Amino acid sequence: MDEDEVARVSRTPEEVFRDFRGRRAGMIKALTTDVDKFYQQCDPEKENLCLYGFPNETWEVNLPAEEVPPELPEPALGINFARDGMAEKDWLSLVAVHSDAWLLAVAFYFGARFGFDKESRRQLHNMINNLPTIYEVVTGTVKQQSREKNPNGTSKSNKSSSKKPLAWVPLDRSRQAEPQKPSKMPPSKEEDGSRVEDAEENEEHENTLCGACGDNYANDEFWICCDMCEKWFHGKCVRITPARAEHIKQYKCPSCSNNKRGRA
Repeated sequence: MDEDEVARVSRTPEEVFRDFRGRRAGMIKALTTDVDKFYQQCDPEKENLCLYGFPNETWEVNLPAEEVPPELPEPALGINFARDGMAEKDWLSLVAVHSDAWLLAVAFYFGARFGFDKESRRQLHNMINNLPTIYEVVTGTVKQQSREKNPNGTSKSNKSSSKKPLAWVPLDRSRQAEPQKPSKMPPSKEEDGSRVEDAEENEEHENTLCGACGDNYANDEFWICCDMCEKWFHGKCVRITPARAEHIKQYKCPSCSNNKRGRA
């Protein structure tokens, strides 16, 4: 973290938020799709280590900055020491919480340094608050909250229906999906009656988030669901194409695959 990195962020809430979102995406990758690599790098035998996220959506486990005080706020120190002293899930959740705190510290450090007024700070806060926290993404809390927001307070018993992203229909067990084609015929009474249920599903899945990057569902992107943890992922985030998905009988996301193999 040096002066050049600070200089790359312009003096508007939008640019600070873009910096925040890039760092956040990188740290989410470390704790989800790249979790095996992250776990191995956090060797308890090494010195105090920190998890850094960068604006280009990459991450790094490294020693803290040597200068005192540092140019930017520093993330939690010594995350590697707790790795083997607690359950992996709890350790990752703890790192996620500290990562959220660091991201907020960096964002509002920029706000203070660039002289943001009350309205600019409010704008920055609102943009950040519209994204789920890293903790919510890593623990799956955001998915549970999305289900609880069902307008009628009901839960869907049909898994294929409740898990499909907005306007996408699963074709097989790999959950490959295609956009629904509009019908040219006027809706029948049965179709008209099903609109209420469809509207509920659409509202529920407006908050569907990728388990890797944490971004919202978009109806022009291919998604795939993990059969183990039931989290949805952008195909590009887990490197699965629609063609490859056709041949997958049971998809396991990188995190579930790593957990099954166990740790060396």
